[in-house]
Amino acid sequence: MDRETLRRLELLNQLSLTETQKEEVTAFFSDREKDMAMLNAIDTSQTERQVHVMPIMTVVREDVASQPFTVEELQKGAPETDQGYWCVPQVME
Repeated sequence: MDRETLRRLELLNQLSLTETQKEEVTAFFSDREKDMAMLNAIDTSQTERQVHVMPIMTVVREDVASQPFTVEELQKGAPETDQGYWCVPQVME
């Protein structure tokens, strides 16, 4: 990253960096550019493309509808019920 690019980023992001900070940011991104250049130099033409590094196994269970609880069991904890419905305090007038 050069100073001009950093200056434009400062304006765009409304930043005001000190000279020390500018040097640190410029050095950091220059190092990242070198890292990217090194990675881009690696020959991957013989490498098989992969979507996932690890094999993914999806465990699928049978989709079966069931009723694990009865209405009576669910209403055991209700303070009050009426004809199968929970009774709650009125919250609006």
